[in-house]
Amino acid sequence: MFVRQQLVLKFSSLVNKLYYRTMKIRHFNALKDNYMYLITDDKTTECAVVDPAEPKELVETIKKEGLKLTTILTTHHHYDHAGGNNKMLELMGAEKGQIKVVGGDESLQGLTHPVEDNEKIQIGELEVTCLLTPCHTAGHVCYLVTDKQQQAVFTGDTLFIGGCGKFFEGSAAQMQSSLQKLAGLDPKTLVYCGHEYTKTNLEFAATVEPDNQDLKAKQASLKSVTIPSTIGDELKFNPFMRTNQKSVQAFTGKADPIECMGELRERKNKF
Repeated sequence: MFVRQQLVLKFSSLVNKLYYRTMKIRHFNALKDNYMYLITDDKTTECAVVDPAEPKELVETIKKEGLKLTTILTTHHHYDHAGGNNKMLELMGAEKGQIKVVGGDESLQGLTHPVEDNEKIQIGELEVTCLLTPCHTAGHVCYLVTDKQQQAVFTGDTLFIGGCGKFFEGSAAQMQSSLQKLAGLDPKTLVYCGHEYTKTNLEFAATVEPDNQDLKAKQASLKSVTIPSTIGDELKFNPFMRTNQKSVQAFTGKADPIECMGELRERKNKF
């Protein structure tokens, strides 16, 4: 009887996990090396897109599958991320305000919904937490999305696999703070970044920590599409997430994590 009850409980737990895991994430290529994303709540068929720089294929997929686009999540104002917002709305035949354009920069193309740090919005039954991560741009936002069973963060040009974005509108202190905010997420959080820069990023990382075994394993397993990573993995081999490690500090000659961050960025810019 006890064994039977245990089997019933295990089966019930499995059913619950399958039932609640309704988030589907798909990537699409854009421009030279950009990633765009389609996030779907399978339970309600509501969806969002992230940084639709070249929206035609996204729109075709949404219409073909009968999905309801409610939200455009834009990480930052650069053209290769926000430059397709208005075209996306046009191709969807959306009236003004019908589809929310979310972001953290007032100058962002098509913006209808400026957000604050830790503000939450919904995509069907998926919960999105807006994380302000200034540095690459002053209004950069990362989006943490969850269906209560799994979660993913869309990091734009703040966090790449094995690297981080350039400090166009911010400082080393801001990037250190932004990356530490992401480092504090659940290690299992999936990381979907804005560009495919992984190979070069890891080559640079290997000059920083040539004896890092996790880094060597990552390089050995590289494929043409490297997303998603996880927060836990980035903490193992991404030097910009490891500025508190003595091995990274020794490479830069800087014991302070912020100074270490600044030196890493300078060296990566020249790599």
